[in-house]
Amino acid sequence: MSSSTPETKSRQIKLGAFLIPTGHHVGAWRHPDVPADSGLNFAHYKNLAQTAERALFDAVFVADNVAVTLGKGADKVARADYFEPLTLMAALSAVTEHIGLICTQTTSFNEPYHIARKFASLDYLSNGRVGWNLVTSDAAAEATNFGRAEHFAHAERYERAEEFFEVVSGLWDSWDDDAFIRDKNSGRYYDPQKLHVLNHSGKHFSVSGPLNVARPVQGRPVIVQAGSSEAGRSLAARTADVVFTAHPALAPAQDFYRDIKNRVTQFGRYPDSVKIMPGIYVVVGKTAAEAQEKFEQLQQLIEPEAGLALLGRMIGNFDLSGYPLDEPLPELPLTETGQRSRQALLTSLAKDGNLTIRQLYTRIAGGRGHNVVIGTAETIADVMQEWFEQGAADGFNVLAPMLPSGLNDFADLVVPELQKRGLFRTAYEGTTLRDRLGLARPSSRYE
Repeated sequence: MSSSTPETKSRQIKLGAFLIPTGHHVGAWRHPDVPADSGLNFAHYKNLAQTAERALFDAVFVADNVAVTLGKGADKVARADYFEPLTLMAALSAVTEHIGLICTQTTSFNEPYHIARKFASLDYLSNGRVGWNLVTSDAAAEATNFGRAEHFAHAERYERAEEFFEVVSGLWDSWDDDAFIRDKNSGRYYDPQKLHVLNHSGKHFSVSGPLNVARPVQGRPVIVQAGSSEAGRSLAARTADVVFTAHPALAPAQDFYRDIKNRVTQFGRYPDSVKIMPGIYVVVGKTAAEAQEKFEQLQQLIEPEAGLALLGRMIGNFDLSGYPLDEPLPELPLTETGQRSRQALLTSLAKDGNLTIRQLYTRIAGGRGHNVVIGTAETIADVMQEWFEQGAADGFNVLAPMLPSGLNDFADLVVPELQKRGLFRTAYEGTTLRDRLGLARPSSRYE
């Protein structure tokens, strides 16, 4: 592929490192090079964050569920024990200096005041490097941990999320930037004229405020959204600074990119104020043969029960254990508790490829519906450059198949190739996560 144009040199790829403790492949925890206790091994996370920082990534990202998925095959998947992400990010803020720290917190099973306070605090602890991945929860089992017999219906989840965000963003504006004067001579700690009491009363929440943390360093932490359903796209276009998404090929990624950018303008926002970062599952080797060998090694570690459990969870929280593995995927009702966008993606993948259940879970065992690229640094950079230049991505959320080696490979091989093409930074710019993503610091609603 030809070198980057002058336009792409002024606009560079953004990179996030999506950290699942053992790696994104469902069988990665069984590989001899992967620490089996990764989920609760802080030294492991510290190493990953510092590796991503050394490679000049914009951010590390940690997802979350607030329930353990049970059922057949669940005991064969390394997804049952891991750090609560806000706690983890607070610890990582002390052992990193530049990299952004993005983590998931659900609007379905939290209260706005708690979320506003915790993220504002973490923004100060990290000197302006935090981001909130706003989700509505797609695991039905979470509901029973919070006094509910069943999960919120899909439409209600997003309605609640809209109001949740309004309350949180309002609480972040409780104080003007210069409200805390802390004048020892006059004895005035803050200027009461620069205090704003929210007094929110809505369908789902009643919150007085103000927040007992000053306005965040970034004005508000970076807001990330990952839903790609109709409701998810609408929420993202109105609230998000960054959109994580899953597309296995260029054309649907371009369609999604255009749609979100168009929706953003309908809310009176500039298209470039939202960065779209699809996931990319990368298996990189010094040669194509080495990369393919790495891929095949992990594929051989798939336990059928684990693959089936992963597929059932991802396709909408359905138990598929009663269906023949070598028959086509059955017709499934539209999920109310899972991710509708991922259900549609995987159903389409099975139908278009005429895949059996076994073939489908084998296909998604690593990439889980994201774009899968296997090859040399040059091959991977070619794909990233094409998506970046052809209107499919502003950056990428990098999914390493196993950790730490997968992230090391990307840092040592792919990043230098992107830098050589002028597509990626050679030094950090600015001081906050917003600075690095090229996002403006938002004004207070009261200015």
